[in-house]
Amino acid sequence: MDTYQEKSNWKIYLAIMGVLILTASLIYTTSVANKLKEGERQKIEKWILAVENISDVEYLGDLTLQQKITENTIIPLILVEDSGVIQMGLNYGEDKEFDFEFLQKQLNRIKAGGYAPVPAGEGNVVYYEDSSTLKMLTYFPFVQFGLIAAFVAFGYFSFSSARSSEQNQVWVGMAKETAHQLGTPITAIVAWIEHLRMIHEDNEETAEILDELNNDVSRLNLIADRFSKIGAIPELKKTNIYEELENMKNYMQRRAPRKMVFEFPGLEQDALYAQLNAPLFNWVTENLLRNALDAMGGTGKISAKVTEEKDFIIIDISDTGKGIPSNKLKTVFKPGYSTKKRGWGLGLSLAKRIIESYHSGKIFVKKSQVDEGTTFTIKLPKS
Repeated sequence: MDTYQEKSNWKIYLAIMGVLILTASLIYTTSVANKLKEGERQKIEKWILAVENISDVEYLGDLTLQQKITENTIIPLILVEDSGVIQMGLNYGEDKEFDFEFLQKQLNRIKAGGYAPVPAGEGNVVYYEDSSTLKMLTYFPFVQFGLIAAFVAFGYFSFSSARSSEQNQVWVGMAKETAHQLGTPITAIVAWIEHLRMIHEDNEETAEILDELNNDVSRLNLIADRFSKIGAIPELKKTNIYEELENMKNYMQRRAPRKMVFEFPGLEQDALYAQLNAPLFNWVTENLLRNALDAMGGTGKISAKVTEEKDFIIIDISDTGKGIPSNKLKTVFKPGYSTKKRGWGLGLSLAKRIIESYHSGKIFVKKSQVDEGTTFTIKLPKS
């Protein structure tokens, strides 16, 4: 199981845990709310009885308890005659107790909510709704879940940001150290090549071999230069896109199997310019082409297409290889992702950093079908 599959599984586990917490909270709160709801109905019944006792002129007992009951109610209610005429309201505010237009709207809302009225004697009924305390308790699980989710999201993004920054520092440090370590042996190899050239200056075969060695050393110098630019602000120059693609095609074609077909736009096209750092841009295209060659196993076609879109130059690089599974499309540019057994998974991650951080562009998988091929798109601002 790769790192990103494991990370996705953890997200699923956390989501399931969150749902279980919310469900348990809902069950518990619903149970408590039902008990409070039953208690509030009993309070309404006691309120009706207390009012009846106070209104009963023949009742000679102590009315202190009844008065307490009628004074302390917090449940919004409306007293309605059997004819449907509203007599009064309670706990909607002192100025609303006899505002019959307002009370009628509340009564319609209460009826629509399915609240069962309580008989109040002489054909009257009392309609009531949940108290503010009961309403807050009903919504409490959702508020609780929202706060927990916000806290978890804040912690997750903070941790991810810190980890991403740390990873960037590691990649930059490793790249610069690699460039530094390459410098010494490259210098020594150049010196040995020149020494051998002086010794065998009349030997054409040796001179040809030394020329090829010199080309490879120049390539090593280019690679070291690329690594040294990671983490620094590279110098961008106005560059013809077609020329860079042609140079990279020629370089890769000489090193590709003979059955590989390259279809790239030629130099006869009208020049399209972008602000580029050529060594870094070539690193990106070389990485895409190497991945395409690995995906096709020695036979197939690699094509490049350049188009314009307002202020941008669009470069599509396609292959006829094995493609990328749809569930991997979001992770191909992340450090550590690789389909190769010995791959480090840094190529596309660095390509994304070069295009987006240094060239203010975009790089993404435009389309991919398993066993049919993949198209990567590079989007660059025009010069």
